[in-house]
Amino acid sequence: MTAVAMLGTGIMGAAMARTLLRDGHQVTAWNRTRSRAEPLAADGATVADSPAEAVADAEVVITILDGAGTAMSVMKEAAPSLRRGQVWAQMGTVGVESVPSLAAFAAEQGLMFVDAPVQGTKQPAEQGRLLVLAAGPQDARSVLDPVFGSVGAKTLWLAEDGAGGAGTRLKLAAVSYAISLTSVVAESVALAEGLGLDPALLGEVFTGGPLDNAYLQAKMKAILAGDFEPSFAVRNAEKNTRLIHDAAEAAGIRMDVNDAAGERFRRAIEQGHGDEDMAATYRASFPPGRE
Repeated sequence: MTAVAMLGTGIMGAAMARTLLRDGHQVTAWNRTRSRAEPLAADGATVADSPAEAVADAEVVITILDGAGTAMSVMKEAAPSLRRGQVWAQMGTVGVESVPSLAAFAAEQGLMFVDAPVQGTKQPAEQGRLLVLAAGPQDARSVLDPVFGSVGAKTLWLAEDGAGGAGTRLKLAAVSYAISLTSVVAESVALAEGLGLDPALLGEVFTGGPLDNAYLQAKMKAILAGDFEPSFAVRNAEKNTRLIHDAAEAAGIRMDVNDAAGERFRRAIEQGHGDEDMAATYRASFPPGRE
């Protein structure tokens, strides 16, 4: 059993906390909006009033928060209770340029820093089937193995220095595929509909053919059913398109499809769909009121 502080209990953090609790780990959860953490008490978690309270007895501190600035702010709030030798697994999606500053703060506090974003959305998080993309020191790995083994189906250890951001770099490359594919599926469905066809006919075109895949089927099914319950929200996807753009620009790489997807997500947000699943980029194909 590992004592884990879960800082951030949004869609992903709450699901990960529950998988940890199911596997017998001790979880202390904190969220800026306490009401989003309180349901975890029924699953056996302790709900803390502050980040400092949450990390006080933890062996592993997990942050899965909205961006590097938030992660840094929360960890600074936790600082009075941090102890040398604790492991900090930064599992949210942040910008490549932000990882060194997070690692530097960890070093100041005597923490072992692990850059460990996850690939996957709500359902695999609930099932403990995420892919953990990790970079960090060998000494942290034995502590994290049972934790990552609970939340993930597989852990890819990429480097021994978390400050290099190998996990974050691979996460951005991988999520760019999911974001772009979602936008392509949404546009195809919208185009079929706009051309006066039953968009369900696309299923007959793709299913069983070389263009078929499970992700296509899931997103197409959701769009056709008008089911936009968030697995990965439009707002989060839009944020990721900006992180991807910045990382690519720094590397001298153009990301035309990603940037176009970002424009669609921003349009969907303006239309009031920011908290829906990113498949709601479908709505951005139509004028306001038509979607």
